[in-house]
Amino acid sequence: MTPNTQASVFTTEAFAALGAPDLVYVRPIKAAEILADAPVGTTDFDLSPDQTLYAVCRADGARLAVMVDRDTAVAAAIAHELAPVSVH
Repeated sequence: MTPNTQASVFTTEAFAALGAPDLVYVRPIKAAEILADAPVGTTDFDLSPDQTLYAVCRADGARLAVMVDRDTAVAAAIAHELAPVSVH
């Protein structure tokens, strides 16, 4: 038996459906990424660009929420009946 050396290519939709639709991942991100995505003129953020935040994301990478710590991100996912996993 020879190992399969071809890489499979998933569409965004296929990757999102992989496993379960309720599966989300929690990953650390820098506040600078959030600040860069904020609408122009938004000044209500009290974040240092180097601050680490935690994003709750769908399997396709879409960010659903951002929290100040990992425990809060996991709790928010569970509260919304999602199954969180960590990404390092």
